[in-house]
Amino acid sequence: MTDVEEKEAHAGEGEEKHQDDEAKARDESDEQKTAPAGPVTLRFRIQPEGFPHLLDVEPSCPIKEIKERLGQDLQLPTEALQLKGCGLESATSVSHLNPGTEHDVEVHIIREIAAAASTYKMPETLEVVIHYDEDEDLPSRTVSVKIVREDLETQKPYLGGYRNKKTGAVYHHAFTQRESEKLREAQAAQAAGDDSVKYTRETQTAVEVSCSAQTRRETGTQMKRSDLHVDEAKDKTINPREDYFDSEQSYALKVQASISLQRFWRGFMARCLAHTMRDRIATRQLEQRKLRERREREEKEQHEREVQRRMHPTTAADFEVLYNELDNWRQHETTRIKSSTKLTPEQKQLELEELLRKETKLLQTIDRLKLTAHHENKSKRIDKLLSMMATPKKWQLSDGDVTLVHTPFTTRAQELADLYKGLGATGLSVDERLDILLHVKWTAKEFPCDLTRDLIDLIDREADLLNRGRSESLMHGLRKRISTLFLQFIETPEFNPEAARFLQVPSDLLRRPQIMPK
Repeated sequence: MTDVEEKEAHAGEGEEKHQDDEAKARDESDEQKTAPAGPVTLRFRIQPEGFPHLLDVEPSCPIKEIKERLGQDLQLPTEALQLKGCGLESATSVSHLNPGTEHDVEVHIIREIAAAASTYKMPETLEVVIHYDEDEDLPSRTVSVKIVREDLETQKPYLGGYRNKKTGAVYHHAFTQRESEKLREAQAAQAAGDDSVKYTRETQTAVEVSCSAQTRRETGTQMKRSDLHVDEAKDKTINPREDYFDSEQSYALKVQASISLQRFWRGFMARCLAHTMRDRIATRQLEQRKLRERREREEKEQHEREVQRRMHPTTAADFEVLYNELDNWRQHETTRIKSSTKLTPEQKQLELEELLRKETKLLQTIDRLKLTAHHENKSKRIDKLLSMMATPKKWQLSDGDVTLVHTPFTTRAQELADLYKGLGATGLSVDERLDILLHVKWTAKEFPCDLTRDLIDLIDREADLLNRGRSESLMHGLRKRISTLFLQFIETPEFNPEAARFLQVPSDLLRRPQIMPK
């Protein structure tokens, strides 16, 4: 390269460097023209509490430095702070914000990081800056708040609470109260035993509205005065009529009307009381009459039952009463005869023989009544047994209702009961009697054994006598034997399965050769 070329190259490099310096100077001048003048005011809202915190920073201040200053003020690490709003999430500085105005920025605190790095201890006093948002003319002021720590060794007062049934956690009620001079005086007086010092506060809020009204007609009155002349030329004097009713008369009329009203009211109340008393007396008399009638009716029924027990005894207790009364009567008569002084020994002997004859006759009467009662009780017992055998089963459904179910066993028992009642029926014709005997014969013929053979033989004998025209009185014993054998047939579980429920002794323990098939 020649000297000329080297000079030209150095000259070109100098020109390029000069041009770069000029461009850089222009950029700096443009930045100075566009850069905002003054600090930027940031209003931070600490979430989730929402309390504000003001911070003034330079436009060129980086976000990292802003977080450090905010962390120093809040006593929190910078990693636990997240800024949201005004484009600070992705910006590196606040140069894009306009100075002179407040910019709202939300600060979200990451609790886990803050709790892990927290070494904060509450100071004795806090400096609180109070800003008046409503009145911008008032300057901010700083207030010192003294922190009173509760003594952890003393037990806090129990003010009630509740317990979570699912987790078992117990929550206690709490309260806050600013100490005051009056409160301390009241506590001291209460500790000294003086309950007269008490403080209370009552509040009452009333909404009052004042309004005015303008009447359509205006009027007024004016009395005479020494310094005022009132024209009375057009005045009229109005005198009351003769029938004018003054206030005294009105008061007297009201008093008289009140007395009359009281009189009528008291009379009405007295009549109501008398009517109530009469109703009460009538009700009591009616109840007494009903009670008396019921007692008389019960006594009469009791007397009739006692007479019926002696005239038609049916139970062992009835016969016991008859025997006791007969024995008492015999002893009384014997004592009377033996203690009599008017009778000779021969007459006493005759009286005792007559007494013995009467006693024997009464005993015979009691025995006849006992036989009659035995037959009646036996018939009732048989009818009850047959009815219980034929009773349908009661089944309870799922909905609680009860339904009646006829089983094959109960149906069989009902058919046998109808046949037994037919055998004991009276006043039947020959054809009807023969029809009943035929049904009983075919029913018993299904089970060949000694019992059924005897029953069939007796049925054939009665049918033969009926065909010959014999009277019913001659066949009374035969019919009784047929009924007895058929009753045994009904009470046998092999012939009537429903009878097994009413056996007092299990069928396996009974030896009944008459029902064994042969």
